[in-house]
Amino acid sequence: MAVDSTTGVTTTAATDSGALGKARLATNFNTFLTLLTTQLKNQDPLSPLDSNQFTQQLTQMTGVEQQIYSNDLLKQLVTNTGSGISTAVALIGKEVNASSADQGLVKGKATWNYNLPRAASSVQLEILDASGKVVQVAAPTDMSAGDHSYSWNGKDLSGKQLGDGGPYTMKVTAKDSAGADVSPTVFVKGVVTGVEQTNGKTLITLGGAQIPWETVTAITQVDTTSTSTSSATTNDNTTTTNTADAAA
Repeated sequence: MAVDSTTGVTTTAATDSGALGKARLATNFNTFLTLLTTQLKNQDPLSPLDSNQFTQQLTQMTGVEQQIYSNDLLKQLVTNTGSGISTAVALIGKEVNASSADQGLVKGKATWNYNLPRAASSVQLEILDASGKVVQVAAPTDMSAGDHSYSWNGKDLSGKQLGDGGPYTMKVTAKDSAGADVSPTVFVKGVVTGVEQTNGKTLITLGGAQIPWETVTAITQVDTTSTSTSSATTNDNTTTTNTADAAA
């Protein structure tokens, strides 16, 4: 808690310092232009002011301005690192589980996972679009305790195929035999294909939807061994065939 508090104070102080520096720079620059204009208007025609001095002063003002902008850039880089974007980038290409109910349609399909903490007597799944409208409803027959998966074919209640995109949200309502609510947990699973920072939040692209990277609960390295073995076998067969053809 002490570290978080100190970090917050430091960030606020840096922000205030940057804003104050810009305000002072603007004031000083305007004052400098006013003095420069006054000097030019009142200079002695027989002994004009040295233009080299003006150039040096302009260069100094520009240098200060560039330094302030550089400080802003560094502050932004620190913010990006602290918000998790550098950590989230490492997730690209890996399979993750995320505690999110949002998913996107990809090639007309979307898949959600949910967990029932105990057996239920009735379960209803609702798919909602970005505006909160229910576009599909399902009643799974497997209501045992544990993890379950639901795949949606992208068709709405009228049977119309919806276009790829989203996000779409799955809502799970479950009750036990006594009529008491069963509190399910919804999560999504897939390979991370991208990372983006929007409004200070780091989002990962998972299954066609963008979700906060902080919702990731499990990370798994994608196994490419079988794919590599298959490719190597194919190459060997191709080489053998080519050699036989050459001999023939």
